Amino acid sequence: MSALQDAKLLVMQATGLEKDALHVYIGLLAYFGSSLLFRWRVGDFRPLLFVALAAMGGEIWDMVDNLRASVPIQWGGHRHDVWNTMFWPAVIVVLARTTRLFRI
Repeated sequence: MSALQDAKLLVMQATGLEKDALHVYIGLLAYFGSSLLFRWRVGDFRPLLFVALAAMGGEIWDMVDNLRASVPIQWGGHRHDVWNTMFWPAVIVVLARTTRLFRI
């Protein structure tokens, strides 16, 4: 197993979260974390792009790990993981751009 797989299992065991829930939390952490770190506005597309790149990078890493272990790539599962990671950050961007919800 790779360091990423070991880290995911450790986080899942420590938090009691399932893999799908972990994707949701990682997506939100990457979104708000990048917004704070780089001082990007919540309605900006750059934090969403950051999440997309992180999600795709993680899934590519998973695919490489699968290939090394001679496990066939499950395209539907990888799409599902990217969807889980991107959904709430995308909703927040849409709400921030179309409503006054996130304006101070």
